[in-house]
Amino acid sequence: AYTMGYAVGREANQPGSIRLYTSRDGKTFTTHADRVLTGNYPNEASLVFSGETAYCLMRRDGAPLHHDPKTGLLGVSKPPYTEWEWKDLGTRIGGPHFIVTPGGRLLAAVRRYERDDWHPAWTSVGWIDASSGRYQEALRLPSGGDNSYAGLVFHEGLLWLSYYSSHEGKTAMYLAKLRLPPGS
Repeated sequence: AYTMGYAVGREANQPGSIRLYTSRDGKTFTTHADRVLTGNYPNEASLVFSGETAYCLMRRDGAPLHHDPKTGLLGVSKPPYTEWEWKDLGTRIGGPHFIVTPGGRLLAAVRRYERDDWHPAWTSVGWIDASSGRYQEALRLPSGGDNSYAGLVFHEGLLWLSYYSSHEGKTAMYLAKLRLPPGS
């Protein structure tokens, strides 16, 4: 198993860093690569593998009183996954999660923001270009307020997507079934 974890947060007034952890049993994790990304408060992450290539979708929040970039990043690495190349998504994200489609494309569900602050926000489904790292929204789901943290799975030719949102007043869970374009 592989996972990213972040260390040193805003409370310590530090720029933050991300480590890659591994586990053989899913219970005990050890550091595989220390500081694969530092600065601009990187935090929430999602990892996927396509063949031997690892991809990481990363949220970063920037320093509270600075004009640091708050846009998400796409990390790309090859074995042994100790060196990463980071590409700017071109948009701010939260609650990142993504998968590799049966056609080999990167499909993400994230929280998006109208401006560089927290609101308004919505849950977005979009494509990530693996070569440029850019995010292209394909669908804005019914959502607003506190929302996001999607789950994604393919089942019987459909993308099933779960997420939460408070756009109808009370926070609730939602399930969307989406048909992807042919070849996706």
